[in-house]
Amino acid sequence: MDWDKLRIFHAVADAGSLTHAGDTLHLSQSAVSRQIRALEESLNTTLFHRHARGLILTEQGELLFDATSGMSRRLESAEARIRDSEDEVYGELRVTTTTGFGSLWLAPRLPKLYEKYPDLKIDLMLEERVLDLPMRAADVAIRMKEPSQADLVRRKIMSVNMRLYATSGYLSTHKVPESLEELSGHALISQRVNSTQVSAGAQLVQELHKYDADTVLTVNNYFGVLQAVLANLGIGVLPDYVTEDFPDLKRVLPDVESNDIPVFLAYPEELRQSQRISAFRDFVTEEIIEHRKKLKETASE
Repeated sequence: MDWDKLRIFHAVADAGSLTHAGDTLHLSQSAVSRQIRALEESLNTTLFHRHARGLILTEQGELLFDATSGMSRRLESAEARIRDSEDEVYGELRVTTTTGFGSLWLAPRLPKLYEKYPDLKIDLMLEERVLDLPMRAADVAIRMKEPSQADLVRRKIMSVNMRLYATSGYLSTHKVPESLEELSGHALISQRVNSTQVSAGAQLVQELHKYDADTVLTVNNYFGVLQAVLANLGIGVLPDYVTEDFPDLKRVLPDVESNDIPVFLAYPEELRQSQRISAFRDFVTEEIIEHRKKLKETASE
């Protein structure tokens, strides 16, 4: 197949319009249309359904678009890796981490990274499943345990503890518990014990269940737990990194917490010299140092 026709097909499929694709490619609508017709004739198939509102891919068009999308990603990755060697922080960086850490800690800090490196594009993949870094399912991972996969550069960047938090609004209308036994009668919000999470968090929740707290809500990620706590629903089991960005959260039972949960940043050995990886690693490290400093200041107040 003609590479140039495939490039034009991809632009049309992405835009859903000959005119918009032509604007992107700096070609006339008629030139784009001719190239699409020629490609359909060479494949002996129809790639688009023509409608007054635009173009819709046929089943065969979907198959080809999947292929050209993969080609486009690989070309962008190759370009980024080539420019990596030129000491430029450029292109896409695929970052995988947990839903809680990614949405509550990492994402709110990314504007600082973009200010410094405006040509960097982050593809943030939030899921509890551990992706295969050596097989390049992602470029860099931040996980709540040390990665076991081979051929990875890994570094412990911080520790996290699961603790009990509630809002000042909730605590103003409920007796503040001074012992685990006094959790009885309070609304408890946590991740489900059998949901994918670090074992230290699950163990703490199991321990809390022994004290007859009224479990009113379980969620499969900490973002959901946080939203319920902020809505004054009850006392939530949350990671300590949320307190910096949500000052209305008050710690309940300061002596109760999970075991330390190590947090690791890891990336494939072959990306050791990547400028994108270095920029992201240094950014996360600097933010963690600032995060620790603020937590110490808060604790001393």
